Amino acid sequence: RIWDADTGREINILKGHSHFVCSCAWSPDGTRIVSASMDKTLRIWDADTGRAINILKGHSASVRGCAFSPDGRRIVSASSDKTLRIWDAETGRELIIMKGHLYPVFGCAFSPDGKRIVSASMDKTLRIWDAETGREINILKGHLLYPVFGCAWSPDGRRIVSASSDKTLRIWDAGTGREIYILKGHLGWVFGCAFSPDGKRIVSASWDNTLRIWDADTGREIYILKGHSSSVKACAFNPDGRRIVSASYDNTLRIWDADTGSLLCTYYHLPEHNSAVADEQKNTFIFATKEAWRWIGFNDLDPKKGAVRRWPAEIYGPI
Repeated sequence: RIWDADTGREINILKGHSHFVCSCAWSPDGTRIVSASMDKTLRIWDADTGRAINILKGHSASVRGCAFSPDGRRIVSASSDKTLRIWDAETGRELIIMKGHLYPVFGCAFSPDGKRIVSASMDKTLRIWDAETGREINILKGHLLYPVFGCAWSPDGRRIVSASSDKTLRIWDAGTGREIYILKGHLGWVFGCAFSPDGKRIVSASWDNTLRIWDADTGREIYILKGHSSSVKACAFNPDGRRIVSASYDNTLRIWDADTGSLLCTYYHLPEHNSAVADEQKNTFIFATKEAWRWIGFNDLDPKKGAVRRWPAEIYGPI
Protein backbone atom coordinates (compact mmCIF):
# COMPACT_ATOMS: atom_id res chain seq x y z
CA ARG A 1 0.00 0.00 0.00
CA ILE A 2 1.12 3.54 -0.65
CA TRP A 3 0.37 6.10 2.03
CA ASP A 4 0.50 9.88 2.07
CA ALA A 5 3.71 10.64 3.98
CA ASP A 6 2.23 13.78 5.55
CA THR A 7 -1.24 12.65 6.58
CA GLY A 8 -0.98 8.87 6.80
CA ARG A 9 -3.87 8.51 4.34
CA GLU A 10 -3.83 5.32 2.30
CA ILE A 11 -3.40 6.21 -1.36
CA ASN A 12 -3.15 2.90 -3.13
CA ILE A 13 -2.58 -0.85 -2.83
CA LEU A 14 -0.02 -2.44 -5.12
CA LYS A 15 -1.04 -6.03 -5.83
CA GLY A 16 0.44 -8.55 -8.17
CA HIS A 17 3.18 -10.65 -6.58
CA SER A 18 2.15 -14.24 -5.89
CA HIS A 19 4.60 -14.80 -3.02
CA PHE A 20 6.47 -12.91 -0.29
CA VAL A 21 8.09 -9.60 -1.24
CA CYS A 22 11.70 -9.40 -0.07
CA SER A 23 12.91 -5.96 -1.11
CA CYS A 24 11.97 -2.72 -2.81
CA ALA A 25 13.48 0.54 -3.99
CA TRP A 26 12.40 3.94 -5.27
CA SER A 27 13.62 5.29 -8.58
CA PRO A 28 15.86 8.36 -8.14
CA ASP A 29 13.10 10.68 -9.37
CA GLY A 30 10.47 9.11 -7.09
CA THR A 31 8.10 8.21 -9.90
CA ARG A 32 8.57 4.43 -9.83
CA ILE A 33 9.01 1.60 -7.36
CA VAL A 34 10.70 -1.72 -7.99
CA SER A 35 9.90 -4.74 -5.85
CA ALA A 36 11.63 -8.12 -5.57
CA SER A 37 9.76 -11.26 -4.63
CA MET A 38 10.04 -14.91 -3.79
CA ASP A 39 7.78 -15.50 -6.82
CA LYS A 40 11.05 -15.16 -8.86
CA THR A 41 10.04 -11.83 -10.39
CA LEU A 42 10.57 -8.12 -9.99
CA ARG A 43 7.81 -5.67 -10.68
CA ILE A 44 7.99 -2.01 -11.58
CA TRP A 45 5.16 0.18 -10.34
CA ASP A 46 3.93 3.66 -11.09
CA ALA A 47 4.33 5.35 -7.70
CA ASP A 48 1.44 7.76 -8.34
CA THR A 49 -1.19 5.38 -9.68
CA GLY A 50 -0.01 2.10 -8.18
CA ARG A 51 -0.26 0.51 -11.61
CA ALA A 52 2.12 -2.32 -12.43
CA ILE A 53 4.21 -1.10 -15.35
CA ASN A 54 6.28 -4.19 -16.01
CA ILE A 55 7.14 -7.66 -14.73
CA LEU A 56 10.80 -8.66 -14.93
CA LYS A 57 11.18 -12.39 -15.43
CA GLY A 58 14.39 -14.37 -15.70
CA HIS A 59 15.54 -15.47 -12.26
CA SER A 60 15.03 -19.15 -11.51
CA ALA A 61 14.69 -18.67 -7.73
CA SER A 62 13.51 -16.03 -5.27
CA VAL A 63 14.71 -12.47 -5.82
CA ARG A 64 16.18 -11.10 -2.58
CA GLY A 65 17.44 -7.61 -3.45
CA CYS A 66 16.95 -4.83 -5.97
CA ALA A 67 18.14 -1.30 -6.67
CA PHE A 68 17.82 1.41 -9.30
CA SER A 69 20.90 2.88 -10.93
CA PRO A 70 21.58 6.54 -10.02
CA ASP A 71 20.22 7.70 -13.38
CA GLY A 72 17.10 5.53 -13.04
CA ARG A 73 17.70 3.79 -16.37
CA ARG A 74 18.68 0.37 -15.01
CA ILE A 75 17.75 -1.99 -12.20
CA VAL A 76 19.98 -4.59 -10.56
CA SER A 77 18.57 -7.65 -8.82
CA ALA A 78 20.08 -10.28 -6.51
CA SER A 79 18.69 -13.78 -6.32
CA SER A 80 18.85 -17.12 -4.59
CA ASP A 81 19.71 -18.57 -8.01
CA LYS A 82 23.27 -17.25 -7.30
CA THR A 83 23.10 -14.57 -9.98
CA LEU A 84 22.62 -10.85 -10.29
CA ARG A 85 20.83 -9.42 -13.29
CA ILE A 86 20.74 -5.96 -14.81
CA TRP A 87 17.52 -4.82 -16.44
CA ASP A 88 16.40 -1.95 -18.61
CA ALA A 89 14.14 0.02 -16.27
CA GLU A 90 12.03 1.37 -19.15
CA THR A 91 11.42 -1.79 -21.17
CA GLY A 92 12.01 -4.48 -18.54
CA ARG A 93 14.44 -6.22 -20.87
CA GLU A 94 17.15 -8.33 -19.27
CA LEU A 95 20.52 -6.82 -20.20
CA ILE A 96 23.19 -8.76 -18.31
CA ILE A 97 23.45 -11.88 -16.13
CA MET A 98 26.30 -11.79 -13.62
CA LYS A 99 27.56 -15.16 -12.44
CA GLY A 100 30.25 -15.86 -9.87
CA HIS A 101 28.71 -16.25 -6.43
CA LEU A 102 28.60 -19.82 -5.17
CA TYR A 103 25.47 -19.44 -3.04
CA PRO A 104 22.37 -17.19 -2.88
CA VAL A 105 22.89 -13.46 -3.24
CA PHE A 106 21.12 -11.31 -0.63
CA GLY A 107 22.07 -7.72 -1.36
CA CYS A 108 23.10 -5.47 -4.21
CA ALA A 109 23.74 -1.78 -4.83
CA PHE A 110 24.92 0.50 -7.61
CA SER A 111 27.90 2.75 -6.91
CA PRO A 112 27.07 6.47 -6.74
CA ASP A 113 28.41 7.00 -10.26
CA GLY A 114 26.50 3.98 -11.60
CA LYS A 115 29.62 2.34 -13.01
CA ARG A 116 29.94 -0.51 -10.49
CA ILE A 117 27.73 -2.85 -8.52
CA VAL A 118 28.48 -4.51 -5.19
CA SER A 119 26.78 -7.73 -4.09
CA ALA A 120 26.61 -9.62 -0.79
CA SER A 121 26.21 -13.38 -0.67
CA MET A 122 25.76 -16.46 1.43
CA ASP A 123 29.18 -17.59 0.12
CA LYS A 124 30.88 -15.24 2.66
CA THR A 125 32.03 -12.82 -0.03
CA LEU A 126 31.18 -9.52 -1.58
CA ARG A 127 31.83 -9.01 -5.25
CA ILE A 128 32.30 -5.86 -7.27
CA TRP A 129 31.08 -5.87 -10.85
CA ASP A 130 31.38 -3.63 -13.88
CA ALA A 131 27.84 -2.30 -14.33
CA GLU A 132 28.30 -1.81 -18.08
CA THR A 133 29.68 -5.23 -18.98
CA GLY A 134 28.81 -7.44 -16.01
CA ARG A 135 32.45 -8.39 -15.61
CA GLU A 136 33.56 -9.38 -12.13
CA ILE A 137 36.15 -6.82 -10.95
CA ASN A 138 37.03 -8.02 -7.47
CA ILE A 139 36.11 -10.47 -4.70
CA LEU A 140 36.13 -9.13 -1.15
CA LYS A 141 37.02 -11.88 1.29
CA GLY A 142 37.32 -11.58 5.05
CA HIS A 143 34.02 -12.41 6.70
CA LEU A 144 34.35 -15.61 8.69
CA LEU A 145 30.79 -16.94 8.51
CA TYR A 146 28.05 -16.92 5.93
CA PRO A 147 25.97 -15.23 4.90
CA VAL A 148 26.92 -11.62 4.26
CA PHE A 149 23.52 -9.99 4.52
CA GLY A 150 24.02 -6.39 3.53
CA CYS A 151 26.27 -3.99 1.65
CA ALA A 152 26.36 -0.26 0.91
CA TRP A 153 28.56 2.25 -0.88
CA SER A 154 29.93 5.38 0.72
CA PRO A 155 28.54 8.54 -0.91
CA ASP A 156 31.87 9.19 -2.66
CA GLY A 157 32.06 5.62 -3.97
CA ARG A 158 35.49 5.01 -2.43
CA ARG A 159 34.41 2.60 0.33
CA ILE A 160 31.98 -0.25 0.88
CA VAL A 161 30.51 -1.45 4.17
CA SER A 162 29.24 -4.98 4.68
CA ALA A 163 27.16 -6.66 7.40
CA SER A 164 27.54 -10.33 8.27
CA SER A 165 26.45 -13.23 10.41
CA ASP A 166 29.97 -13.26 11.91
CA LYS A 167 28.75 -10.37 14.12
CA THR A 168 30.97 -7.82 12.39
CA LEU A 169 30.82 -5.08 9.82
CA ARG A 170 33.74 -4.50 7.54
CA ILE A 171 34.82 -1.43 5.64
CA TRP A 172 36.56 -2.05 2.34
CA ASP A 173 38.51 0.02 -0.15
CA ALA A 174 36.26 -0.10 -3.20
CA GLY A 175 39.15 0.43 -5.56
CA THR A 176 41.56 -2.23 -4.32
CA GLY A 177 39.22 -4.55 -2.39
CA ARG A 178 41.45 -4.18 0.66
CA GLU A 179 39.83 -4.59 4.07
CA ILE A 180 40.28 -1.32 5.95
CA TYR A 181 38.51 -1.91 9.28
CA ILE A 182 36.65 -4.61 11.14
CA LEU A 183 33.86 -3.14 13.26
CA LYS A 184 33.34 -5.31 16.33
CA GLY A 185 30.79 -4.85 19.07
CA HIS A 186 27.56 -6.55 18.09
CA LEU A 187 26.69 -9.72 19.98
CA GLY A 188 24.65 -11.28 17.19
CA TRP A 189 24.29 -11.40 13.42
CA VAL A 190 24.39 -8.02 11.69
CA PHE A 191 21.60 -7.70 9.15
CA GLY A 192 21.73 -4.16 7.83
CA CYS A 193 24.15 -1.29 7.32
CA ALA A 194 24.19 2.18 5.79
CA PHE A 195 26.50 5.15 5.41
CA SER A 196 25.36 8.58 6.49
CA PRO A 197 24.83 11.05 3.63
CA ASP A 198 28.14 12.78 4.42
CA GLY A 199 29.98 9.46 4.62
CA LYS A 200 31.32 10.10 8.11
CA ARG A 201 29.22 7.57 10.01
CA ILE A 202 27.80 4.09 9.59
CA VAL A 203 24.71 2.63 11.22
CA SER A 204 24.17 -1.10 11.72
CA ALA A 205 21.21 -3.28 12.74
CA SER A 206 21.65 -6.56 14.58
CA TRP A 207 20.12 -9.70 15.98
CA ASP A 208 21.31 -8.50 19.42
CA ASN A 209 18.35 -6.04 19.54
CA THR A 210 20.58 -2.99 19.08
CA LEU A 211 21.75 -0.55 16.46
CA ARG A 212 25.21 0.90 16.58
CA ILE A 213 26.67 4.07 15.12
CA TRP A 214 30.30 3.93 14.02
CA ASP A 215 32.91 6.43 12.93
CA ALA A 216 33.44 5.55 9.26
CA ASP A 217 36.98 6.96 9.24
CA THR A 218 38.33 5.13 12.30
CA GLY A 219 35.91 2.22 12.84
CA ARG A 220 35.29 3.42 16.39
CA GLU A 221 31.92 2.66 17.97
CA ILE A 222 30.19 5.94 18.82
CA TYR A 223 26.80 4.92 20.22
CA ILE A 224 24.77 1.84 21.04
CA LEU A 225 21.06 2.44 20.39
CA LYS A 226 18.99 0.37 22.79
CA GLY A 227 15.23 0.14 22.93
CA HIS A 228 14.06 -2.63 20.65
CA SER A 229 12.92 -5.78 22.45
CA SER A 230 13.78 -8.10 19.56
CA SER A 231 16.16 -8.36 16.62
CA VAL A 232 16.65 -5.30 14.45
CA LYS A 233 16.49 -6.15 10.77
CA ALA A 234 16.89 -2.87 8.89
CA CYS A 235 18.22 0.65 9.33
CA ALA A 236 18.73 3.84 7.35
CA PHE A 237 19.73 7.48 7.74
CA ASN A 238 17.30 10.17 6.67
CA PRO A 239 18.48 12.40 3.77
CA ASP A 240 20.08 15.08 5.97
CA GLY A 241 21.77 12.52 8.21
CA ARG A 242 20.25 13.84 11.42
CA ARG A 243 18.00 10.89 12.13
CA ILE A 244 18.04 7.12 11.85
CA VAL A 245 15.11 4.77 11.42
CA SER A 246 15.14 1.13 12.50
CA ALA A 247 12.77 -1.74 11.92
CA SER A 248 12.51 -4.73 14.23
CA TYR A 249 10.95 -8.10 14.88
CA ASP A 250 9.33 -6.43 17.93
CA ASN A 251 6.80 -5.01 15.45
CA THR A 252 7.93 -1.42 15.84
CA LEU A 253 9.72 1.26 13.91
CA ARG A 254 11.90 3.62 15.92
CA ILE A 255 13.40 6.95 14.99
CA TRP A 256 16.65 8.01 16.66
CA ASP A 257 18.69 11.18 16.88
CA ALA A 258 21.83 10.38 14.88
CA ASP A 259 23.92 12.93 16.77
CA THR A 260 23.09 11.84 20.32
CA GLY A 261 21.78 8.30 19.89
CA SER A 262 18.61 9.20 21.79
CA LEU A 263 15.25 7.69 20.88
CA LEU A 264 12.89 10.25 19.35
CA CYS A 265 9.75 8.23 18.76
CA THR A 266 8.33 4.73 18.40
CA TYR A 267 5.67 3.44 16.04
CA TYR A 268 3.83 0.67 17.87
CA HIS A 269 1.94 -2.10 16.09
CA LEU A 270 1.56 -0.55 12.67
CA PRO A 271 -1.95 -0.92 11.18
CA GLU A 272 -2.68 -4.29 9.63
CA HIS A 273 0.84 -5.52 10.38
CA ASN A 274 0.81 -8.53 12.66
CA SER A 275 4.28 -9.76 11.75
CA ALA A 276 7.60 -8.14 12.44
CA VAL A 277 8.56 -5.14 10.38
CA ALA A 278 11.63 -5.55 8.11
CA ASP A 279 11.48 -9.34 8.12
CA GLU A 280 12.11 -10.63 4.60
CA GLN A 281 10.75 -14.09 5.34
CA LYS A 282 7.51 -12.59 6.59
CA ASN A 283 7.51 -10.12 3.73
CA THR A 284 8.44 -6.86 5.38
CA PHE A 285 11.05 -4.31 4.49
CA ILE A 286 11.61 -0.60 5.01
CA PHE A 287 13.78 2.10 3.52
CA ALA A 288 13.94 5.87 2.97
CA THR A 289 13.78 7.81 -0.29
CA LYS A 290 16.33 10.51 -1.00
CA GLU A 291 13.92 13.39 -1.23
CA ALA A 292 11.84 12.92 1.92
CA TRP A 293 10.95 10.79 4.91
CA ARG A 294 9.01 8.26 2.90
CA TRP A 295 8.91 4.66 3.92
CA ILE A 296 7.96 1.61 1.96
CA GLY A 297 7.11 -1.57 3.76
CA PHE A 298 5.75 -4.93 2.77
CA ASN A 299 3.34 -7.17 4.55
CA ASP A 300 2.05 -10.41 3.14
CA LEU A 301 0.79 -12.92 5.62
CA ASP A 302 -1.07 -14.50 2.74
CA PRO A 303 1.46 -15.43 0.02
CA LYS A 304 -1.20 -14.81 -2.62
CA LYS A 305 -1.42 -11.12 -1.73
CA GLY A 306 1.63 -8.91 -2.18
CA ALA A 307 1.13 -5.38 -0.88
CA VAL A 308 3.32 -2.29 -0.73
CA ARG A 309 2.83 0.28 2.00
CA ARG A 310 4.25 3.72 2.64
CA TRP A 311 4.06 5.22 6.13
CA PRO A 312 4.55 8.82 7.24
CA ALA A 313 7.65 9.43 9.32
CA GLU A 314 7.11 13.07 10.21
CA ILE A 315 4.17 12.24 12.47
CA TYR A 316 5.70 11.42 15.84
CA GLY A 317 3.55 8.77 17.32
CA PRO A 318 1.44 5.77 16.39
CA ILE A 319 -0.45 6.14 13.14
